[in-house]
Amino acid sequence: MKPVILLIDLQNDFIRSPSLEPAAGQIVAGATQLLAAARAHRVPVVHIWTTVDRQNDQRMPHWKQSDRWVCEAGTPGHETPAALRPQAREPVVHKTFFSAFSTGELESILSSLKADTLVLAGVHLHGCVRSTALDAYQRGFAVWIAEDAIGSDDPLHASVSARWLAARAARFVSVERCIASFAPPVHASLKPPESDTARLPVAIIKGEAIAGGELTCLTHISPREEGKNLWRVPVANPKQISQATLAAREAGLKWRDTPISARAEILLRFAKALDANRDALAQQMAVEIGKPITQGRAEVARSIALVTAVASRAAEPLDAKCAEISTRRNRPLGVVAMITPWNNPVAIPLGKIAPVLLYGNAVVWKPAPVGSAIAVKLMELLHATGCASGLVNLICGDRSSALALMADSAVNAVTITGSPAAGYSAQDICGRRHLPLQAELGGNNAAIVWPDCDFVKAAAEIAEAAFGFAGQRCTANRRVIVQGGIYGPFLEALQQATAKIPWGDPYEPQTRIGPLISSEKCREIATLLERSRAAGARILTPHKTAPTGAYFPPTIVCCDDPEQEIFQEETFGPVVVVTKADDWGHAVRLCNGVRQGLVAALFSNSNELQEKFLGTAQAGILKINLATADADAEAPFGGWKSSGIGPAEHGSSNREFYTRAQAVYRSTA
Repeated sequence: MKPVILLIDLQNDFIRSPSLEPAAGQIVAGATQLLAAARAHRVPVVHIWTTVDRQNDQRMPHWKQSDRWVCEAGTPGHETPAALRPQAREPVVHKTFFSAFSTGELESILSSLKADTLVLAGVHLHGCVRSTALDAYQRGFAVWIAEDAIGSDDPLHASVSARWLAARAARFVSVERCIASFAPPVHASLKPPESDTARLPVAIIKGEAIAGGELTCLTHISPREEGKNLWRVPVANPKQISQATLAAREAGLKWRDTPISARAEILLRFAKALDANRDALAQQMAVEIGKPITQGRAEVARSIALVTAVASRAAEPLDAKCAEISTRRNRPLGVVAMITPWNNPVAIPLGKIAPVLLYGNAVVWKPAPVGSAIAVKLMELLHATGCASGLVNLICGDRSSALALMADSAVNAVTITGSPAAGYSAQDICGRRHLPLQAELGGNNAAIVWPDCDFVKAAAEIAEAAFGFAGQRCTANRRVIVQGGIYGPFLEALQQATAKIPWGDPYEPQTRIGPLISSEKCREIATLLERSRAAGARILTPHKTAPTGAYFPPTIVCCDDPEQEIFQEETFGPVVVVTKADDWGHAVRLCNGVRQGLVAALFSNSNELQEKFLGTAQAGILKINLATADADAEAPFGGWKSSGIGPAEHGSSNREFYTRAQAVYRSTA
């Protein structure tokens, strides 16, 4: 393998776009890591720049039509961030059209380097990266695309491009995987002893565990014990996925004729089994995902509430009749593909499985890799309580397995909880296949704190909501918008409240803040905070000592610039951003001024401000004098803007998604 790195259009005019996803800081960080490794291992690097000149206008026709001038030679927008500037002997290829091959210069460089593999990073995936990948493929190169060092200002188009390229012309791999390909082989005696690590099944189909054989495996490392391998999980391929969906289809045809009261009875038996296994599941979460054991018990309790709440709706009528026209919602969707994250590995999947079953559907469940062992345990409990064989099937794996499951021809609907990027991929597949989609895609949640509240009490609630479980929940309080007159006292109260929250080993009952899911996540957040500090933010860490393992200190970021990445992007870690508001209108603009809209909160005793907040806050869940974290089992749970697609979860929303409506007309003549 003779790789060459191509860094494409990582220029200020492109990466400063406010619509870029992921954020510029993340793309630049990934590209910087890739570039540093390439230089360390003497892998050739070629910088690809778009360059336009007013004296010799060779812009693309659509730029001319819109009078667009971007990346003009000699301007700051034409340059790259300092970390990505070319070094001596690293060629720069200038282009005016999409592909890096459009001038012929790159082809000559690659020929001289005798390259056979191109590793692409940069922007935009749907445009110049895609065009370069196709031209490289046409010329016989192996094409790798560094998936965590690319971005686009048209993310849905980018998801379509990624799926299309991956099936034909390119491999999407992590920066870490790219770097591993540069490094010399590790001596066998120095490799981690993975052969001694327990191996999970690749699937559970019709209640039977399927061994993964020679399939590629992912290794899960303990978040609380550095370097300890917990287990390996195989990556399912289309064969196992097809077996699971066909089993679900067959079981679902029988299940839909089962009386709804009998379906509810199975759910109630399952709720009792969960209660009997509450401590065991909480302990497993503490070991495998680092969730403090007290919070793990609370998650199981919430799961029981979700399941019993669904079962209680069995008595609700599914038909509404009159003389000539009736409506009914008694037709199930069929086979539901379910994609779930690792952070709430019991409550999130069971909040979906319960209504899937109550309303006559079958399901194939693909959990996040690090949640796979808990998923296996839940499958055992389900089958032990009488769930019909094949009605709930499990397949394990990575992102590729999730995409293949959603695209399987036997799937009739998709429900997913994940990242915005996962949501775009689901939109692409479901839009192409005309499938119903329900997606919960996280939140960058804000609380407004006003002077007429007890702001010391508010600070304590916000600290708990921001830092509990190390901020690894979609409802965590990520931003606080504080009226300027109480900014200083509130900030002091928040620091004091944070310092009082116990953190450490998740196995200890008093612990509220455990480790992050991985050391990689720790490094990601540390790098983000470094970028924030460089941009002028003030960083406060009330806890001064840290346990060993994947722990990151609860961090308060003082940032009054709403354009900063730390304000705009969901960190999914123990970080809360505090921003000063000039007046009420400014506070609401700051609250609403991000892409996501899952939860928003107001701490104020003013009835007038509460009503204004309820009328203007752009989020699916609103709270008054409560922090953003947590939600009731019966209430609809869903976000606005990029936080959600399709119907909300839970409560009356379950029937809306998991059944189809029909209007029936009868002649009375």
